[in-house]
Amino acid sequence: MALIDTRSLGTVLVTGGSGFVGGNFVQTLLDNGNRVKSFDLVPSKLEHPNLETIEANICDAESVYAACAGVDTVFHTAAIIDLKGGKAVTKEYRDRSYAINVDGTKNLLRAAQDQGASRFIYTASNSVVIGGKPIQNGDETMSYTSRFNDLYTETKVVAEQFVLAANGEKGVFTCSIRPSGIWGPGDQTMFMLLFEQVLSGLLKARVGSGKALLDNSYVHNLIHGQILAALKLSDHGVAGGQAYFINDGEPVNMFDFSKPVIEAVGEKMPNFWVPSGLVKLAMTVWQELHFKFNLPEPPMPPLGIERVALDNYFSIEKARRDLGYEPLYNTQQGLEQCLPFYKRLFSDMKLQRSA
Repeated sequence: MALIDTRSLGTVLVTGGSGFVGGNFVQTLLDNGNRVKSFDLVPSKLEHPNLETIEANICDAESVYAACAGVDTVFHTAAIIDLKGGKAVTKEYRDRSYAINVDGTKNLLRAAQDQGASRFIYTASNSVVIGGKPIQNGDETMSYTSRFNDLYTETKVVAEQFVLAANGEKGVFTCSIRPSGIWGPGDQTMFMLLFEQVLSGLLKARVGSGKALLDNSYVHNLIHGQILAALKLSDHGVAGGQAYFINDGEPVNMFDFSKPVIEAVGEKMPNFWVPSGLVKLAMTVWQELHFKFNLPEPPMPPLGIERVALDNYFSIEKARRDLGYEPLYNTQQGLEQCLPFYKRLFSDMKLQRSA
């Protein structure tokens, strides 16, 4: 795929630079010729003369301030993915999630403002508008949800609102990118969770009617959208203070989407369908038993069932119009590129479990 000229972005800071999205982001920017700072708790595996690796905690305001020195553009991908919600959330769990996802974002944006950066691109989630009702071709005019399935969604709403409200302050233009389920080489969430269910013998049936559609964001499509948004952040740019859904533009049933990956690792996707209401009830009872008798947690929280059983897909028309965004990869092309990674990931998980 042709590279975009990103030289105008100057020196770039990527938070979460050793993670799934951040690692791919850092490599992309280095390939484009940018000077890059990678900020993360763990060291980057990448080595490059234009790369500076910073090992620090985003909750440490002094470290964040120092990292922003000489930076022109900030891509904020760091977050903790706390998927617990409702009764499962302890005070410690809540405090940790808010400290990293909200206070860390505030630390970073304030440091970027004080250190003279000009662009700040936040990685949010499509879940900020998902509230338990079907969504078909949802767009950026939708209101934020007030019904939080999990802490991740709750903190993403709070942090995105802060970032967008700060657009233009001290010369820093901000925008927010809302991906769907992120997948691709380096994935440590979407298919890892599914592989855990397979290896635990819990993937016995498909949930729902088979008609529910959702969308996904191949990691390099997401990075492409983020870069396009950054290039539109300026006095005369259209992206300042805006949120954009960035996905592959191909709504699909989650079980149909997962089937080629499951079969590629040598397993079988079940053909049997179970009504989502029945599964949700079972997970609710299981969760109550977990709280009462300290049994293991259910494999999926009750409200999580809605994410695979209801339509939840979003239009990329605003990104097309404002940013010139088109997915670099369709689903089939993405699968061809990343199946070797998923095969290695499954094999490694299987070996660890047997050990």
